[in-house]
Amino acid sequence: MEHLLNISGVSASADEKPILHGVSLAVDAGECHVLMGPNGAGKSTLGHVIMGDPVYRTTAGTIEFDGADLTDATPDKRSLAGIFLSYQAPVEIPGVPLYSFLRTICQKRPELKMTAKQFRRRVGELCEQLDMDSSYLTRELNVGFSGGEKKKVEMLQLLLLQPKLAILDETDSGLDVDALSVVSRGITAYREQCGGALLIITHNTRILERVDVNRTHVMVRGHLVADGGPELIDQIDANGFERYEAAEASLEKAEA
Repeated sequence: MEHLLNISGVSASADEKPILHGVSLAVDAGECHVLMGPNGAGKSTLGHVIMGDPVYRTTAGTIEFDGADLTDATPDKRSLAGIFLSYQAPVEIPGVPLYSFLRTICQKRPELKMTAKQFRRRVGELCEQLDMDSSYLTRELNVGFSGGEKKKVEMLQLLLLQPKLAILDETDSGLDVDALSVVSRGITAYREQCGGALLIITHNTRILERVDVNRTHVMVRGHLVADGGPELIDQIDANGFERYEAAEASLEKAEA
């Protein structure tokens, strides 16, 4: 069976510094995968490499999505193909109202085109679903938003765009209980309404308590060092990443 996302032997660098080393990972349609690892392991880098962030250069391997080779594709081509990346720290864009931004990105997708009235109604429904005040829509994109508010905006984008694959990068980082609940609600709605696949990047297990996980991957120093079912999450929650870090250090020593 053809995978939705197929990463094969991908290595990547930034400013000529190698960060990812021969990473291979496959996600099927509708699956939920978790990528865990200590801080600085290269997890977020992998998310950005999948999205085509020009800060990173893919030096080896291929990235295939929905049957097409996207290794050299630009970020906008990957987005239009159906990949969504939730940023760890969403950027502020002064002068661009959130409503205008959402309307523009929908108009660029033939499958999401709708009349102004239909769009207003759809956005209103999603705001209500996410317990999000509609006054957010008139504010400049992410300007002056709290961390929790920025995550609500990302969940709104996720549900509006209905991507085939959503990559959520440290989505639970720094969130209080209420904001975490909204994010969890958004993830659940995405799975139920869109049937999309998820790649959740995190170093803690808090957000995973409310998600049904199919596969778990562990990254240390840019290498994928373990792969298994959801039981790995409980093991990491109990024992941390120490044994994976030790195993990776031994492997690097043996290869030196």
